[in-house]
Formats: sequence, C-alpha cells, structure tokens
Amino acid sequence: MDRNLSTILGCWVINHNFSGKKVNNDIIIEGDYDVNIWYSYDNDRLTDVVRENNKYREVIHMREVDTDDEEIIVRSLKQPNCLKVDIVDGGIKYNIEKELGIELVSNVKVKIETSDDEDPYDEIFEEDKSIDNINEDFIDTEVLNDK
Repeated sequence: MDRNLSTILGCWVINHNFSGKKVNNDIIIEGDYDVNIWYSYDNDRLTDVVRENNKYREVIHMREVDTDDEEIIVRSLKQPNCLKVDIVDGGIKYNIEKELGIELVSNVKVKIETSDDEDPYDEIFEEDKSIDNINEDFIDTEVLNDK
C-alpha cells in the first residue's frame, strides 16, 4: 500500500462460506470469507476500502468410530468477526475470530444390559369398608333454605 495511512474507520467481515468432510478419522473444514477495511489516508482527507478474501482449512482429529454411514454437519456458531485492526508499519493488520460446530450423525449399535430381577415389594391388602348405613338426612334442608 503506497498511501500514508491515517486512521482505521471500520472493518466488516462478509460472505462466509464453508464445508466439511470426513477423511479417515479427521474432519476437514475448508472455507473462506471477505474482509472489508475502511480507512483514511493523506492526513484523514481521503478514504478508501481495502478488500481481501481469506481462505482457511482446519483439521479436527476425531476418535475412531466404526460406522460406514456417517453424515457430517458443520455449523457456524459465531460468524467471523473482526476483533482488532491496526495500522502497523504502514500496512493494515487485523485479527478475525470465528466459531464452528461439528455434528457427526451415524447409526451406531449399542448393547444395553438388562436384568430380570425385580425390586422386592410388599403387597398391601385393604380391608373391605363397604358403606351399609347411609343417613339421607345428613344435610338439613331447612338451614339451607333460611340462608
């Protein structure tokens, strides 16, 4: 950059694209995003935007899973964001953060041990409490009519 940079006015990260695939026991994520940095130069009299495309490749080692029908789902948990941008030695230096999540979906057979032993319990028998004597005059209708 041949310009005499004065001030960084803003940084924006856009167009994040990525995909993942499984190779042996590794998940390989490849992607890219564009960084746009707005800056002033010539003692803050003029402005311009520098655009840069950044590519990345990340390898995540997974433990061995013995399945053949795996599906890899990669999600962006936090979109790429500019943490810091500075003018260093006449150029622009910036830090970008991003957060990706990986899901490995597969059919796995699981063996679960069961036991036929039942918990001990006591059976409680209730006494027969049938109602033989019913007092039909239990409610005094005269008291109810007076209210």
